[in-house]
Amino acid sequence: MPYFERNGLKLRYWSDGAGHPLALFAPGGMSSVAQMWRERPGQPGSPMPWIDPTRVLTADFRVISMDQRNAGGSSAPVRADDDWRTYTGDHLGLLDELGIQSTHVMGGCIGSSYCLSMCQAAPERVSAAVLQNPIGLTDENRALFIDMFNGWADGLAQGSEAVDSNALERFRENMFGGDFVFSVDRDFVRRCPVPLLVLPGDDEFHPTAVAEEIVSLAPEAELLPGWAGEANKARTAQRVREFLLAHTP
Repeated sequence: MPYFERNGLKLRYWSDGAGHPLALFAPGGMSSVAQMWRERPGQPGSPMPWIDPTRVLTADFRVISMDQRNAGGSSAPVRADDDWRTYTGDHLGLLDELGIQSTHVMGGCIGSSYCLSMCQAAPERVSAAVLQNPIGLTDENRALFIDMFNGWADGLAQGSEAVDSNALERFRENMFGGDFVFSVDRDFVRRCPVPLLVLPGDDEFHPTAVAEEIVSLAPEAELLPGWAGEANKARTAQRVREFLLAHTP
C-alpha cells in the first residue's frame, strides 16, 4: 500500500474509485485510522453505525483515506509546536503528492475538525465538506478529550524512547486547550466559504448542540438528523452522495 513521506512523516493512505476526489479523515480521536470507516479495530466484521465512504461512494468519487500521523500504519516525530495546522499540512501535502488541486472532504469525530481546519487553511481547494459527529467543547467534557489524548500518548511513549513528555504536554494543549471545535473558532465558521453537510452526534464527545451551532453560524450549511444506524445507512449514503455531487466542480 502507498505511503506519503516528507520530513520524517510516513503517512499510510489508500485511493479507491474514480471521479472528483473525496479526502476522508476518520473517526478515532488521536488514533484516527482508515479502518474506523469500515469496522472496529480488533473486531473484524463488526460494522460501524455510519456509512463506509470507501465502499459506498467510490462509484462517483476518488476516495482517499488515511491513517493519521502516529496512528495505525502512519508515523511522524512529535514536536512541542505540533497542532491542528500540522495535520492540515499533512493533508495538503498528500493532495499535492497526488496532483489534486480541489477535493471534497469528509470527516468523522475528530475528522470533522480536520475538515474545518483545511477549509480555513485552503478554502480554494475544498469544494464541499461533510462533518459527521463533529467534536466540540461543552462546560463538562474537556477532561474527556484530555484523557483521550493521554491514552494515545501513553501508547506512543511506550513504543519509543524518543518521545518527550514535555513536548506531548504542549502538543495536547495545542490540540485541546481551545474551545468550540478546537481547530477553528466561531468567527471562521461564520465566514466559512465551503458548503457544509453536518451529521450531528449525540454524546459527550460529539454534542448535538455543537453540530447545530455550526449550522447556525455557517453561511451555507445543512443539518442531517437521524442519519446513524444500520436502518439509515442507505438513506444517509444517498444524501451525502447528492450533496457532494451538487457541489462537484
